[in-house]
Amino acid sequence: MTSITSGNTAGKKRIKLWAVLFWLVLWEITARSIGQEILLVSPVSVCIRFLELAVTADFWNSVRFSFLRIIAGFMLALLTGILLAGASAAFSCVRELLKPFISIVKATPVASFTILLLLWVSSKNLSVIISFLMVFPVIYVNTLQGIDKTDRQLLEMADVFHISCFYRIRYIYLYQVIPYFKTACSLSLGLCWKAGAAAEVIGIPQGSIGEKLYESKIYLQTADLFAWTAAIILLSAGFERFFLWLLDRLFGME
Repeated sequence: MTSITSGNTAGKKRIKLWAVLFWLVLWEITARSIGQEILLVSPVSVCIRFLELAVTADFWNSVRFSFLRIIAGFMLALLTGILLAGASAAFSCVRELLKPFISIVKATPVASFTILLLLWVSSKNLSVIISFLMVFPVIYVNTLQGIDKTDRQLLEMADVFHISCFYRIRYIYLYQVIPYFKTACSLSLGLCWKAGAAAEVIGIPQGSIGEKLYESKIYLQTADLFAWTAAIILLSAGFERFFLWLLDRLFGME
């Protein structure tokens, strides 16, 4: 989980339709060649099953359960990462204090955190904590790096003209850090869904997407497994696009 110094996010590189069609056709051909849907279901079957699930109340209840908790973990990590990055930039002791914690979180597998946390918290709220733990280091490290790389000449100018702390943050730090912050958010949004879903599969909280994935595996419902996976992908990609669009509108980056 390394820091990202480029302000250009991967989200701006549009996926070509022909590339998507190529992989779908390859998937279809492979599924037909195997001829066993229990091993590999075709994309057509997945699409049909997804549409069947999408018209049920149980599907949307599971989506709401997982979405609210995973996004809550993301937003909590976002707020904490920003505040602690600011504190670390201002006080070297805070930076040094957080270094071991960041290193441990970055190196520890999601499964290890999940199993350990199950001893302390209810599986119902597990995805909130796991999403927070996976996202926090990315937001913190990249935000701190953006602050560290703020143009020193601008800061010297602010010193000369005795510009207040509020205006320094608003007109200097904010626009210097935003490219790093936006890139970190783009990476974190995908990561939080992967980690949150994995935590739910291990913890199996009732009414979650993770529970549906686990049941699909237990009962060898391959079409359901792919359909729920597709739901996670759509939720992750959809919220990422919305959140990054919101950042662009808030900071005039469009």
